[in-house]
Amino acid sequence: MLTDEPTHPLHTVLVANRGEIAVRVIRAARDAGLRSVAVYGGPDRDALHVREADQAVALAGDDAASTYLNASALVAAALEAGADAVHPGYGFLSEDSAFARAVIDAGLTWIGPLPETIRELGDKVAARRIARDVGAPLAAGTPDPVSDVAEVEEFARAHGLPIVIKAAFGGGGRGLKIVRDEAEIGEAFEAATREATAAFGRGECFVERFLDRARHVEAQVLADAHGTVLVVGLRDCSLQRRNQKLVEEAPAPFLTASQEEELRSSAERICKAAGYVGAGTVEYLLGGDGTLSFLEVNTRLQVEHPVTEESTGVDLVSEQFRIAGGAGLTGTLPEARGHSIEFRLTAEDPDAGFRPNPGTLTVFRMPSGPGVRVDSGVAEGDVVDGRFDSMFAKLIVSGRDRSQALARARRALAEARIEGVPTPLGFYRRVVTDPDFAEDFAVHNRWVEEQSPAPAEEATGDVLTVRVGRRLMIVPVPGLIALGDRAVQIRRESAELRRAEAAEIAGGAVTAPMAGTIVRLAVADGDTVAKGDLVAVLEAMKMENKVLAHRDGPVHDVSVMVGDAVAHQTLVCRIGD
Repeated sequence: MLTDEPTHPLHTVLVANRGEIAVRVIRAARDAGLRSVAVYGGPDRDALHVREADQAVALAGDDAASTYLNASALVAAALEAGADAVHPGYGFLSEDSAFARAVIDAGLTWIGPLPETIRELGDKVAARRIARDVGAPLAAGTPDPVSDVAEVEEFARAHGLPIVIKAAFGGGGRGLKIVRDEAEIGEAFEAATREATAAFGRGECFVERFLDRARHVEAQVLADAHGTVLVVGLRDCSLQRRNQKLVEEAPAPFLTASQEEELRSSAERICKAAGYVGAGTVEYLLGGDGTLSFLEVNTRLQVEHPVTEESTGVDLVSEQFRIAGGAGLTGTLPEARGHSIEFRLTAEDPDAGFRPNPGTLTVFRMPSGPGVRVDSGVAEGDVVDGRFDSMFAKLIVSGRDRSQALARARRALAEARIEGVPTPLGFYRRVVTDPDFAEDFAVHNRWVEEQSPAPAEEATGDVLTVRVGRRLMIVPVPGLIALGDRAVQIRRESAELRRAEAAEIAGGAVTAPMAGTIVRLAVADGDTVAKGDLVAVLEAMKMENKVLAHRDGPVHDVSVMVGDAVAHQTLVCRIGD
């Protein structure tokens, strides 16, 4: 424990969330001797978090807006269940100051920082001002949100490219667009604003100089109501796709002593200046030239919190409960006890740019053994619902040092078996043997897109997936696995050929790659497009996905409009004669 005894201990906690984080908080509540209350919308009535909780309250509705984003319904559920506290998890309303205020005004304990702190730090422009005032490292950026494309262009001319347009409210990579060509500014500003509005209800954006190929490092903070701030540990979260994290580890490796000191001291100064209370994370970018720049403060528990827990022995959720109950921090930092690496398990197709692809988990077999932890929100047979985030579980592997953690990760990833939805498992198996990650640590936040080899097909053993007409078939290939790296290349070439064949079979049809909502339509009947041109933008699992032309030709039979909810393989339009 990093805290003393709470002055007003909690007894019943409502978890205002779903999935793996809801299960994680429910289990921590049980460990702490607290009752837990789950909430659920229609699709989640049989979900794992509902089964694990001591009590569950139904929320009227089937989508996020009417359930997990409905502040009044969540407060009413807490009061109905006799809860005295609310834990928001991450995502949804976890960084919504109005929800925090509503919880407090209802006479309940909010497990998180004060609403005023959430509001101030949730405004990334205001957070940058705090960072500047306390002398934290900071890259050039606009002092206020930009109002139009002209302001973005002016900033780009003054500071050069690349730049990044970022949502002033929210996080998780949503509402964030990197611009490397001045001609792309208009479209990027529009997309960032649209995505921010959809994800956070506010579309204000600001602009920063983009640190290209930077590492993403962060400080895990605990703070009490008496002004004590502890930096529990540092993490590295550089391996990302679409500006969203895939692999995280702690402690952050390959930092100099001066970089570690600057990260710890500036994070502490920022949190003290903001009057922070509870668990939070201060994030930074570390450029290839050594430039360190404050990024943002996440006023909640992070997805990657388990790697800090496993490498320090601190139960961060338990500490959240105790701090919310009035406990003070002792001021004693834990001794590091090893190294931990987390792999996010998502329903995404690495062979298609990590495109979300929801479905039923027909097989879900997770590894075990020394150093292995699995945080999951699902069981075998459950559905990964396209209306919510694509992540359904996390695999956390630890060892006495990074070398042992990597060795155990290779074993654990080899044991894991998931079927029914595509996942990054095959990609992770390659990452943990790639010298850029395992030895030199040359990874950065664009390594996946720019430098890593294309993810191989996930089939293993002496078999190969081939297309025969419209059917996919598994064909035995004796001796294939013995070819090692050549087998990986064969699988990759086979996957590319299958995609080309599928496109040819489809003819001129452009179809929705997944279920989602059309948020932009870039073509109309009679237009002419070239292969690779934008046809539409589809929002699914809280992220925008581009639908591109697969051939040159005239556009006809446009079959969707902006705002349409479409199923997987719904016809968008046709290209060609």
